[in-house]
Amino acid sequence: MSSPQRTQSSTPTLLIVIAWLLVSIPLAYGLVRTVITAAPLFTGG
Repeated sequence: MSSPQRTQSSTPTLLIVIAWLLVSIPLAYGLVRTVITAAPLFTGG
């Protein structure tokens, strides 16, 4: 019996970078806005 050959497909690096940017930029923006908004609650301002 012969084992089936596995073909390995690779995702282009540029596509991975673009996908991470599409996720991380809004996430970072949301985190910064949350910290700025919540800071007065903890500083008494």
